[in-house]
Amino acid sequence: MGARGDSETYVRSKMKACEEVGIQSFQSYLPDDVSQAELLAVVAGFNADPAVHGILVQLPLPKHIDETTILDAIDLPKDVDGFHPANIGAAAMRGRTPLFVSCTPKGCIELLVRSGVEIAGKRAVVVGRSNIVGLPAAMLLMAKDATVTIVHSRTADPASIVRQADIVIAAAGQAEMIKGDWLKPGCAVVDVGTNPVPDPTKKRGYRLVGDVAFDEAMKVADYITPVPGGVGPMTITMLLANTLDGAKRAAGVL
Repeated sequence: MGARGDSETYVRSKMKACEEVGIQSFQSYLPDDVSQAELLAVVAGFNADPAVHGILVQLPLPKHIDETTILDAIDLPKDVDGFHPANIGAAAMRGRTPLFVSCTPKGCIELLVRSGVEIAGKRAVVVGRSNIVGLPAAMLLMAKDATVTIVHSRTADPASIVRQADIVIAAAGQAEMIKGDWLKPGCAVVDVGTNPVPDPTKKRGYRLVGDVAFDEAMKVADYITPVPGGVGPMTITMLLANTLDGAKRAAGVL
C-alpha cells in the first residue's frame, strides 16, 4: 500500500526470488488512501484463490488501517509470514507445531544451525521484543533448549546481560547499539537490524548498519552476520520455504 520506497524494494526482492525458484507471484498494489474494507476484499480474494498458497501483506500499513484486523483476515493455511496469532500461539506452546514460523526468526535459527552453532544448553539473549522478530526468536531458541533472556527498552544495564550470552540476536532497531565490549568472547551474533546512517560518500547519502557495531564485534565474536547481506536474504528464503510448505499442505503431501 502506498509508495514507500523501502516496501517497494522489499517487494521487488521477493518477486525476484520467486522468479528464480519457479514460484509464481501475484501482486496487488493499492494507494495510501484505500479503505480497510477494500484491503480486506483483496485479502479475501487471495484467500479464495486455490492457485495461491501464501499471502503476504507488506508492512507497515497506513495509519488508518488496523494492522491486526488485516493480518487476522489471512487464512491460516496461507499465513506464510507466520504473523497469525494461531501460528504465534502454537510456537509458544510445548507440544504444538505452528503451520508457519515467522520468516526472520526462522532464518536466524537456520543461520545458527547451518553454521554449527550449538544452541541446546547455551545462554541466548534477544535484544528487542517485537511480535515480528524478538518474541518469536526467543520462543524458537527456547524450543531448541537454550536459556533465553529478552533485553528491551526498560531493561536495566543491558550490556551486563548481553555480555553473558553465548548467542545474541539483535533486533532492537537502533544503529550500532551493541558495542564490542557488550559481547562475550567467542559468542555468535545474528544482527537483524537494518538502520540508515548518514554517509556523504554514498550516492544515496546514507549507508545501512546493523544493531551491532560490526567492526568492534567481529574482533570478539566467533560468528557474526553482516548488514546488509546477512539476515535479509535468509528472511526471503524462509518466505519461499514457507510458501512451498503451503503448496505441499494444500496438495496433501505434507
